[in-house]
Order: sequence, then structure tokens, then C-alpha cells
Amino acid sequence: MNQRMFRTVSRLHAGYDPKEVDEFFDHARQVYEGAVDEPLTGREVRSTAFDLVRGGYVTGAVDAALDRLEAAFVARAREQFIARNGQSAWMAELADSARTLYGRLTRPDGERFAPARRGEPAYDPADVDALCRRLVAYFDHGQALTAQEVRSATFGRRRGAAGYAEGPVDAFCDRAVEVLLGVE
Repeated sequence: MNQRMFRTVSRLHAGYDPKEVDEFFDHARQVYEGAVDEPLTGREVRSTAFDLVRGGYVTGAVDAALDRLEAAFVARAREQFIARNGQSAWMAELADSARTLYGRLTRPDGERFAPARRGEPAYDPADVDALCRRLVAYFDHGQALTAQEVRSATFGRRRGAAGYAEGPVDAFCDRAVEVLLGVE
């Protein structure tokens, strides 16, 4: 009998391809344990994608495991960086990363990201701007915000110029998650 890493959905529904997921997590475990000598970063974990197949793994369970794995790789990278360069160098590195976000955060509501092209799906600017204001409050006033909150943020849908283009917003959120994980 096959031992599955995650629960599967019924054959009538789609989930992540179990073979791909199992191979990725097995490889990640080997990298983390030092059994193979190759790098794997939190960013690479976050950008991992799996095919959808009927009867595949429950996507939410796999995504949650990916989030934990990403956090583990970021924590390890932080520890290694601090061991080599010191805590103050790590904080300077994080500050530099945060500064790359700040220019966009200081733009006015409705102008933080480029509009989507005509007919393309887009994010509701009000929702994205609300998350950006939370990031400003985090950086400027120390208000609570976690990487998980940014990672799980959802935005209303718009089309075309009525909304922000999705790609730049997604990339910005990914960088924000990296900064927040570096602090957590």
C-alpha cells in the first residue's frame, strides 16, 4: 500500500499531483538534512508549483506545508547569515530589503501599481492599498503583521484599468513576505 504524504481529494476533483509533491518534499528534506549538497531557498520553495490532477493532494494542506517549509529555509538562512556576518549585518540586510518596498508604499492610494491592460484580470486597488497601509503601519509604527497575513491576503477582482495588474502586486507581496519572514 502506498504511503501518502497528504490527504487526497476525490477522483471527481482536482488536487496537486502526488508524484510531483512527494518528489519535491523528499528532495527538500534531503537538502535540509544535508544529504545532498545543493541550495534550496525560501524563495524557491514559495515559487514551487505543481500540476493539478484528478484525485490529487488537497491543495490547502500542501500549500500550508510549503509555507512551513519556506519559513524553515528562511530561518536556516538567517541563522547561517548571522553566524557568518553577525546580527547587525542581518538587520542591515533586512533594512535594505524593506527599503525596496517602501518607495511603492509611499505612493497615494490608487497609484501604487500599474493598471492592468484592457480586459485582463486585475486586483481591486482598494484592497491592495489597504494591505499596503498595513505594511506602512508595520514599518513605521511597529503594528503587528505577519508573513502569513500577507501571504494569505486576498483581493477583490476587477478587469483592465479598473484594477492593479496582478503580476507586480504578486511580486511585491512576495518580497514583503521575505522581509517579514526575515524578522519572524
